[in-house]
Amino acid sequence: MINTEIIANYAKSSAKELGINKYDIYGSSIDETSVEVDKGEPKQVQASNRSSVIVRVWNEKGTVGVTSTTDLDELGIKLALETAKEASSFGHTNNPPDFSPQAKESIENNGDEIVEAAPVPTLIDTLIEAETNLLKAHPAIQGVPYNGLSQEDIKRFYLNSEGSLRQEARSYAVIYLYSRTEEEGKKPRGASSMKISRGLETLDVDGCLKEVTEKTISHINYQTIPSGKYTIVFSPKAFLSLIGSFSNLFNAQNILDKQSLSDLESIGKEVASPLLSLCDDALHPDNIGAETFDGEGTPTRRIELIKDGILGGLLHSSGTAKRMNSQPTGNANIGAKVTVGSHFYHVFSNSEANPQYNLDEAENVIFIDQLQALHAGVNALQGSFSLPFDGWLVNKGKLTSIDAATVAGDYLTLLKSIVCVESEAEVTPGGVCPRVWVKDLSVTGE
Repeated sequence: MINTEIIANYAKSSAKELGINKYDIYGSSIDETSVEVDKGEPKQVQASNRSSVIVRVWNEKGTVGVTSTTDLDELGIKLALETAKEASSFGHTNNPPDFSPQAKESIENNGDEIVEAAPVPTLIDTLIEAETNLLKAHPAIQGVPYNGLSQEDIKRFYLNSEGSLRQEARSYAVIYLYSRTEEEGKKPRGASSMKISRGLETLDVDGCLKEVTEKTISHINYQTIPSGKYTIVFSPKAFLSLIGSFSNLFNAQNILDKQSLSDLESIGKEVASPLLSLCDDALHPDNIGAETFDGEGTPTRRIELIKDGILGGLLHSSGTAKRMNSQPTGNANIGAKVTVGSHFYHVFSNSEANPQYNLDEAENVIFIDQLQALHAGVNALQGSFSLPFDGWLVNKGKLTSIDAATVAGDYLTLLKSIVCVESEAEVTPGGVCPRVWVKDLSVTGE
């Protein structure tokens, strides 16, 4: 793993030798082991160590040069600083980045969370057992073509020439299963599930197996549905994928680049139903992938994006915050250009008027489990989407798998058409979210 203090010393001595007064460095190192299996036999076993470091150097004119390296010894850091110094002559003079004003603020609960890695044979045996049980669950399940079990240790750090020095290390274990059915006279059907935890001992392998089994069996007997307007119930995973696809709504960099569904005047305006509240909460207790600082060294925190339907906040880097007279929010990713991204969404409702609908009582509603083709079916700048999905037609608790259908609409209209945000939330890798009910969405079926 990376030794941050040694890198800081390398950078300090090399910068002095090169006549560099202002610089910062962000980097990460990943130790990963992963396995895949096929019909009870190991299919692929991989082990890797990957390091990536971004170096920025400011010259006397205030413009910035950026370079990257994977060579973390003294010579590698020196060459990266020298290259970035040369590149600074060609840096943009229009709104150049600067250090985050919060890069030296103290961070609470910044302890490492490293779990001892399990042996590779244990990973293989665990995944083979899961695959075997899935294949035994139903005669129609003929394969598990996509599967994987991995564990990794990630260390991140940030340092700059003004004395900021941050680092953290985390361990993760992830299992993924995707099933495939084959029955004569029927289309192949499939389902997937993924679980993440701090280590293999706490990884919910049984929960992953149960989820993918139940979903697969529920999709075997399917039927077509007529096209029309339906009340749609989005699963937590499906709703979060929509939020992510249209995250330019609250991304300050997108707004400044005029690549957003909102603008500089949107703060304080209604963008969704009063039933919806949304936060980006990197430090949420259920966020296994919690990060305590961003690529600029800014501490992460809970950011209120939408409150009772009102756009209340944006995600900022130090640069966008300065241009918009705000504060950095800990959402910056540094590179050739500083970008802004989310961490971990939390969807909920504060409204006392939020009704509680129940799938056991609903009639002729569609429950969407997973949206497909998000890369092709979303126009993030226009706000439109047309997406195939996996889901069920629900009538008083009875779920009937839908053969093939597409849901389409306008994202801002969808947000304002929310009629229920259920009270019971589910933890997913991308956030915490309950099921969300939306009225009158167009579905193209039979």
